[in-house]
Amino acid sequence: MLRSLRMRNHVRPDQVWQPRDLRARGWTRRLMSGHTRQELLDLYARIQTIAVVGASTKTDRPAHDIPRYLQSQGYRIVPVNPREAEMFGQRVFSSLRSVDIPVDVVEVFRPPDEAETVAQDAIAVGAKVLWFQPGTHTPAAIQAASRAGLTVVSELCMGVTHGELGLGPGP
Repeated sequence: MLRSLRMRNHVRPDQVWQPRDLRARGWTRRLMSGHTRQELLDLYARIQTIAVVGASTKTDRPAHDIPRYLQSQGYRIVPVNPREAEMFGQRVFSSLRSVDIPVDVVEVFRPPDEAETVAQDAIAVGAKVLWFQPGTHTPAAIQAASRAGLTVVSELCMGVTHGELGLGPGP
């Protein structure tokens, strides 16, 4: 079933996509913008646990497809969504600040108007990396997280980048 992609600034509302069609929609065009290939490879090698803010149970959305792919590649996924109880076979946390396990990466699937709050929450939980999926960041959020010492990645899809680096088949 085809659905309209809701991520802002990337696909017009009249364009349609399928979950496995991320590469065809230009998600890889910005690969390594601001980060070298080696920096990204080192980042993936260091991480184990990924808190996914805005994770979705709807299988036609990147917020479901990308965490599911990363989980299949051996990463521990910690879903964060106030409306769900379980996702990807894991307990869902209602907020990032309620996560009670160490988190290496906070991956963001929320609108840009929530970016600064997510950045502050990522700092509060001690994350090492804040990864904004395409269209989810603001300059202020990036600046706040960077000043706090987090590695910040933006405008790259975490799953597609994983595949493009040769670490897996990609979503």
